[in-house]
Amino acid sequence: KDTTPSQIVAVYDNLAQNEPKNRFTLGIVDDVTFTSLPVGEEISMSPATTLEARFIGLGSDGTVGANKNSIKIIGSATEKYCQAYFAYDSKKSGGYTSSHLRFGDTPINSTYLVTTPNFVACHVPSYIGKYDLLSGMKDNGTFLLNSVWDVETTKKNIPADMKRYMAKHNINFYIINATKLAADLGLGSRTNTIMQSAFFKVADVIPYDVAVVQMKKAIYKSYGNKGEDIVNKNYSAVEAGEDVIKIEIPADWATAQDETRKSSELPEFIENVCSPINALQGDSLPVSAFTGREDGTWDVGTSQYEKRGIAAFVPEWQSENCIQCNQCAYICPHAAIRPFLPTQQEVDAAPAGVRSADGKAALKEYKFVMQISPLDCTGCGNCANICPAPKKALVMNPLESQLDQQPVFDYMHKNVGYKEVVDKMANVKNSQFSQPLFEFSGACSGCGETPYIKIITQLYGDRMMIANATGCSSIYGGSAPSTPYCTNAKGHGPSWANSLFEDNAEFGLGMKVAVDNFRQRIKAIMQEAIDKADTSNEIKMLFGEWINNMEDSASSVEVSNKLIPLMEKCNCSYCKEIIKLKQYLIKKSVWVFGGDGWAYDIGYGGLDHVMASGENVNVLVMDTEIYSNTGGQSSKATPVGAVAKFASAGKRIRKKDLGAMMMTYGYVYVAQVAVGASHSQYFKAISEAEAFDGPSIIIAYSPCINHGIKGGMGMSQMREKEAVECGYWHLWRFNPELIEKGENPFQMDSKEPNWDKFQPFIGAEVRYTSLQKAFPEQAGELFSASEDDAKWRYNSYLRYADMKYNK
Repeated sequence: KDTTPSQIVAVYDNLAQNEPKNRFTLGIVDDVTFTSLPVGEEISMSPATTLEARFIGLGSDGTVGANKNSIKIIGSATEKYCQAYFAYDSKKSGGYTSSHLRFGDTPINSTYLVTTPNFVACHVPSYIGKYDLLSGMKDNGTFLLNSVWDVETTKKNIPADMKRYMAKHNINFYIINATKLAADLGLGSRTNTIMQSAFFKVADVIPYDVAVVQMKKAIYKSYGNKGEDIVNKNYSAVEAGEDVIKIEIPADWATAQDETRKSSELPEFIENVCSPINALQGDSLPVSAFTGREDGTWDVGTSQYEKRGIAAFVPEWQSENCIQCNQCAYICPHAAIRPFLPTQQEVDAAPAGVRSADGKAALKEYKFVMQISPLDCTGCGNCANICPAPKKALVMNPLESQLDQQPVFDYMHKNVGYKEVVDKMANVKNSQFSQPLFEFSGACSGCGETPYIKIITQLYGDRMMIANATGCSSIYGGSAPSTPYCTNAKGHGPSWANSLFEDNAEFGLGMKVAVDNFRQRIKAIMQEAIDKADTSNEIKMLFGEWINNMEDSASSVEVSNKLIPLMEKCNCSYCKEIIKLKQYLIKKSVWVFGGDGWAYDIGYGGLDHVMASGENVNVLVMDTEIYSNTGGQSSKATPVGAVAKFASAGKRIRKKDLGAMMMTYGYVYVAQVAVGASHSQYFKAISEAEAFDGPSIIIAYSPCINHGIKGGMGMSQMREKEAVECGYWHLWRFNPELIEKGENPFQMDSKEPNWDKFQPFIGAEVRYTSLQKAFPEQAGELFSASEDDAKWRYNSYLRYADMKYNK
């Protein structure tokens, strides 16, 4: 964080004391050792002629890009000095962004963060009440809000503290419904151009007609190569920016009363630590807030309390159309839509707005509810797009129209729960009645990676240990205060840790070896107890049963559940020692997660070592074909012809076939999957990989926002399907257990591709089309080579499938 002028003043105030502190701290509130200096209100160091502006937006809504254009326009159209700085939270696209702009007639020497703005724009309606948007705003400043409500409703939704601030400081308040305007213009959630135009309309920085001309020039430069339609839509967005409405501040706002605060139902840690951090007030937390957590321990499942409400549109379930296949829940990137099986009595007791249908077949004794959590949904629309019902059972509607469903979701989650009335390991549908133990992460809306993780936690999460490589999956997997890995009603859930980029596979292997050592110790104690101890015959019998089945997951759970209560009552030294190690009685499912940058490149040496070790470790590689987390650099997984950083003229080297390399060991389970292409094939792959007594690796095709998918990330699951249909990606499994049966371990799971669809497929992603526009001659050559490579891989897999194996 920048050192602010008010903090520097505090230093000099301290020096002026009769007995100044000899050692002190700045930037924290130290109420434990009392070394911090008291800091007053923020001070503006900018001349009165310098306009300071702060713009609050949503990652990927275009706010940052629009402000970069704004500063360029002001810098080129005037003689003013300019400064711009951009800050982001740790969420991926969909997270909080703030743009800090200054411009004036004299050189700007201020530090970057704007703490005393003349102008504030909030581009996200749901941020009202969540953040201190007007913090430090100067008298007579201007506040511009993207409001989805009319004037009177907007007034009602403004919190009392904001009303008082605006009245006290004579703030000029403007609104514009950029969300609706963008949707009407066919721009989806991209409100940036409208809000940029509205800024120039009300800020009076340069003449508005000059700004319009400059904005249209910038649009043509940015989007001219994307077609006349895109350009014209953005031109219309510029003109729509004039539709701002000024709201006169009522006199009674000066004395607006805060609503009576209800007693919080949040856990103390969430209320006192996580909520302030989420509200961007983490720097103001006193040191005492972390008393008892000096080791950095953090509670799990904190993401469920965020309720970000960032989606403009969320799915609405049409119960009469639903065929109860659960596919929407299976592929949801954020676990925001889930099936529940309430009884009729539980439905009757549910909050108003609940919808239900009669359960089918084995579930006919229950009602069926497909429930959305609107405030946790990111609005990608994948669920609606993949719904196979003849008449869609999910329809995307405005968030505000579905808010009555939030109490219903909370009721279903807490009161109905996840009933174990079906075998979750039987099929895709059944698996979704199990609680996701990875939920509401900070991943991009429509993320191609997170469905793979979510599904694994539904099957094995209650006994999982996860080693996570640095990258996207570590950022959305555990950025304080957000922890999406959670526990079930029994308090069981994944243990998760993030290692370095380069040694994650070894880190996961270390987990496995450590657990094995503890379990071998338990085995030795049990064996000695069977031979020598004066323990009950029942306990000795269960000890023997555990020893014989310690490597069988289901049996270890069953025996452990019987053993623990008996051992807790037994006073023998053997049982007391085992009870100290009881968390290791159940066989752990050890997983290593990471992206292609880790698995194909930087961490490949360690990954190869772990696969060669023969140890029972499961690896999930989420292949985005690019270094997604660090800005889109080329990796060894990047295909020929794709544009990425360090491959701006198109990658010219064939994509590394990691799966084929791992198959050469002969004792490693390998699968290549794409959940959007085949739900059942992925389900089989993870089931077989986890059950395999040895190393396994699953390579999962994961569409990414960096791909620039035509139609947006709401099409990510459909892109997986199309990738397999055209031969861009292939589905297969290599199971060494089949060798012992004299069968071919390689199974081709995808059909003969329709190669005519290959070029249209890559032509629907900016990472390819940008090459065509910049280097058309090279593009044709590289795109042809990319298709040839795909055919070469496919023919290689066919040869594997035709091989004969003898035991």
